Amino acid sequence: MAKKNDILRPHAEDLYAHELKALKKADDKPKPTNWVLSPWAVVTYLLGGKLKDGTEIETKYFGSKRLIEIAVATLATDRALLLLGIPGTAKTWVSEHLAAAISGRSTLLVQGTAGMNEEALRYGWNYAHLLSKGPSPEAIVSSPIMSAMENGNIARVEELTRIPSDVQDTLITILSEKILPVPELNMEIQAKRGFNIIATANDRDKGVNELSSALRRRFNTVVLPLPKSLEEEVKIVQTRVEKIGQRLELPMENAPVKEIQRLVTIFRELRSGKTSDGKTKLKSPSSTLSTAEAISVISSGQSLAVHFGNGTISADDLAAGITGAIVKDPLQDKNVWLEYLETVVKERKDWEDLYKACKEML
Repeated sequence: MAKKNDILRPHAEDLYAHELKALKKADDKPKPTNWVLSPWAVVTYLLGGKLKDGTEIETKYFGSKRLIEIAVATLATDRALLLLGIPGTAKTWVSEHLAAAISGRSTLLVQGTAGMNEEALRYGWNYAHLLSKGPSPEAIVSSPIMSAMENGNIARVEELTRIPSDVQDTLITILSEKILPVPELNMEIQAKRGFNIIATANDRDKGVNELSSALRRRFNTVVLPLPKSLEEEVKIVQTRVEKIGQRLELPMENAPVKEIQRLVTIFRELRSGKTSDGKTKLKSPSSTLSTAEAISVISSGQSLAVHFGNGTISADDLAAGITGAIVKDPLQDKNVWLEYLETVVKERKDWEDLYKACKEML
């Protein structure tokens, strides 16, 4: 078994165990049944703050407080929560931290895929037990959703729109009746108080399956937007890169704020289809150029700088990551990127190094 410090990506409830413990101790607000923290404490956990005992709660989500309050309030009712947004808007990040703060565990997870069947959402069977002793409750292999129903926990369904439509509708009975029928045993699992589902979805990627009207009506939808300002997005990238760098032993000083600002500026301008001053219209590539992709580019640049450079990210270290993030379609996106390099990057003061490095990658 791996040591705690050797885990590449610890679960939220493990990584922030000290914060959750401090919040639980300080929490004197009403808690819904089977919730570890009150809605007030859950919001504080996600948005950050300082407790009376001096404990600093790190900000997990940079964005609208009202959106997080709506999400938490939804989960305190019998309505499920759907986090909607383009890829890279922190849907998975928010769902994990919500589950960790509410249930104390974020691991009751179903990852949506195009080839998923109903067993992943309902239950399976231990066929060795089934053959030797016949159908019985002991032969059932619980899905994460079934386990959440039995224990009054939050279950997570990632990439709901990647799941085939007929399999998606398996959730309708669970969400409306709060039961999971087991017809083979003429029984049903009734959800305990505290059970709910957080689903994430986007409508941008290829292979997306539309949600049926019947299923969509059973969710309260919260749309997570991209960061409103350059400064906010830079702060998000800095914070996440620092956390990732700690786990990968890549010091934060290897990622200067200047390089993060340049990268985020490029992504925001190409996303919006115009330069930051609004004077030049731009073509947008097919890629989403999300905050998550910016974090990935900086982390990749850190690795290059540490292992093959002078230790500090330079334009050469960023060029490959930027090009790979933007040029998803070799024909259309390459032309968009070339035009941006010639009309914007080339003309900017102190961006000559980035222009030359990116041109060499094409």
